[in-house]
Parts: sequence; C-alpha cells; structure tokens
Amino acid sequence: MLFRARLGTFLTFALAGLLCGVWVARMPALAEKFHTSESDVGIVVLVWGLGAVVAMQGLRAVMNRYGSRPVLRVALPLTALTYVGVALAPTYGLLLLAVALFGMAFGITDIAMNAQGSVVEHAYRRSIMSSMHAGWCVGAMSGGLFGVLTAALGLGFTGAVLIAAVVSLPIGLALGRTYLPDPAAPAASADGRRAKMPAAVYLIGVLAFIAFMAEGSIADWSGLLLHDELGATQAVAALGYPMFELAMLIGRVFGDRLRMRLGTRRLLTGAGVGTALGMLVVVLAPAAPVAIAGFFLTGLVVCTVVPTTISLAGTAAPGQPAAAVAQVGAMGYGGLLLGPVVVGFLSDATSLRLGVGVVVVLALLIAVGARFVPLGRGDMAGDAADGPFADDVSAHSSEAAVAGAEMPEHAGERPTVAA
Repeated sequence: MLFRARLGTFLTFALAGLLCGVWVARMPALAEKFHTSESDVGIVVLVWGLGAVVAMQGLRAVMNRYGSRPVLRVALPLTALTYVGVALAPTYGLLLLAVALFGMAFGITDIAMNAQGSVVEHAYRRSIMSSMHAGWCVGAMSGGLFGVLTAALGLGFTGAVLIAAVVSLPIGLALGRTYLPDPAAPAASADGRRAKMPAAVYLIGVLAFIAFMAEGSIADWSGLLLHDELGATQAVAALGYPMFELAMLIGRVFGDRLRMRLGTRRLLTGAGVGTALGMLVVVLAPAAPVAIAGFFLTGLVVCTVVPTTISLAGTAAPGQPAAAVAQVGAMGYGGLLLGPVVVGFLSDATSLRLGVGVVVVLALLIAVGARFVPLGRGDMAGDAADGPFADDVSAHSSEAAVAGAEMPEHAGERPTVAA
C-alpha cells in the first residue's frame, strides 16, 4: 500500500514535470505559430504563473476541507484537459485564456501533489519529500527531450503539446487510485471558524519564496549569461540549464538521506552557503565551461531547499497540513515569478553578471533563515539525532521498519523510474 502510494505520487510529480518540460521546450514553436515577439511570449508565461498562484491561494480552504486525495484526482486529469486547450488555441487572445486555465489547473495539481507527498512522507515516518521532487526533474527533462524529438520530426507547437496532453490524461486518471487518504480535517472552533494558519507556515513560505526566486532566475537567465556575457555559442549556452536540472536530479536522489543524517537546519544552512558559492563561481567565471560547472554545483545544493520547505509545511500546522502546503506553495510560486523580473531590472541597470549575482544574496538569506525555521513535532529529521524525530522513531519503530522493508531508500532507485 505504501509502496504504491509513494510510486504513484512520484509519478504524479514526473507527469507534472513532463507537461511543463514540453511547454518550455516548444516555446520557440509557440512564438512561431502566433508570430509573436519575445515580450508576447513573456506575457504568456506570466499569465500561466499568475493563474497558478491565484488558484493556489484561493484553494487553500478547499484543500483544508477535502484534503489532497480528492483534489488531486480531479486536478491532474483537468490539467491534461486544459493542456489540450493550449495546444488547439487558434488565436493569441484565446491562447492567453487557455494558458490561464492551464495555469490554474496546474497550480491546484502542484499544491495537491505536494500535500499528498506530505501524507505519504508521514506514513513512512522519515524524510522522502526530496525523492518525490526528483520525479519532477525526471519529468521536466523527459519533456524537454520529447520537445527536441518532436521538433526534429517537424511537429509544430500544436502537435507536440496535443500528443503530451492525450498521453497524460489516462495516466492522470489511473494515478488517482494510488493516493493515500488525508488525516481528518480539524473541527471548527466554538464560533464556527477554523484555526488560523500559524506564523511558522509563513516563515517557511518565505524560505520557499527565496528558493523559488533563485531557481527561476537561473532557469530564465543562464542561457543569456553564457551567450551574451561569456561569448558562448547558442549550442553551448543551451547547456547551462540542462546541467543545472541534471544536478538538481542527482541532489534530490540523495537529499532525503542527507537530511536524515545532517538534520533539517544544517541541511538548509549548507544548501544556502553552497548555492552562494556555486553562483559566485558563475558570476566570476572567465569562460563558459567554468560558468556551466558553477550552474551544476548550484543545482546540486539548492535542490534540497524547496522539498524541505514543503515537508516542513506539512508539520507546521497541526490538523491543517494540506492548507499549509498550499500556502507555502503559493508563496514559492510568487518567488518563481518575481525572481527573473528582478534579475532583468538589475541587469538593465548594471550588467547581466551583477543581475544574476542577486542569487548569491538570496542563497545567503536561505542560510541565515535556516537558523530560525521552526521544526514541528512531526519533522522528519529534526535538528539532530536526539531531536524530536528521535522520539517519533522510538514511538513508531515498527511502522518505520515495515515501510523501510517495503520501499527502497529512494524513489529514484530501481525498480522505480529514475529520480
């Protein structure tokens, strides 16, 4: 049962990443289809992101009431259906409408799959969230490769996205049977209102905001930095982001093990310092190969921050884990949208090197903020071997032993899909 739930949630992350990967890889084909400028494509991406954030924030109460399982069973297939609309939109105006709907469905899927990951993690009673997010990396890279293949075969934006949508729909429906039920929602207070979200959730959300901001900045500006500042060819410049994603995948495969060994605060502090060092290599790089190595180093360490904040959100609000994950997810996506914009403004005012250098500052903020992040009683790693997790393991050693025997250490190892 636990094996099926973990595999199903991992594949849900992978499917969501695949849809995003195809979408990103075929952006040039989208611009060609509608004869749009770069700024018009930027508006498309912005509308998608805003739709996701609005849905995440607006569905917090729904998540709290119904939990992740029923929401995800509806949202994942709905994401595939709205993807069809994106593929078939005949005009730019209708494309924006379709993208807004896709963004909203995707945003709901995102918070629901993270909340379901938190449910599965608590059933295992050990950290597994990082390996869940490795599924996203697998899907995003697979979607990118699918985009390359469809482009090589001469398929346009419509054909590539439509195939991905048609394949994803039945898979999304089938995965709905693998999810675990959520804990019972808390009862309303005497005056009929539910408990307020603890301040700890918003503190965790700030860390997620910063981490997403850093990831988004690297995703959107790595290619231009390599090409415009370091004189790399377009082919070499295109390697920056894939190397970053590959490193993210590798880091997330081992992220849960590191968290259990180091503790949550030490992991976040190390991730912040490591990210700052990696991006310092990028900013000071004399040539493109050095910068690409810096992007790889950055991906290895920054990859653990977002899964850890999502995991912490699931423990920070007792009785409201799904709503807490939704709140942190919405704040994180806000950073994903804002990061590239900030880098763009700084680059216009100074240089692209200094603009991208803002990630160094963001990473140091993560390292400092890690010292203040609240660790709930249910935290999967605690702060040390004698922390709160040690008590939890002692009280539930038999369940953990069963879970450990039933599932390999990481979802990324065989026999599951590579993570």
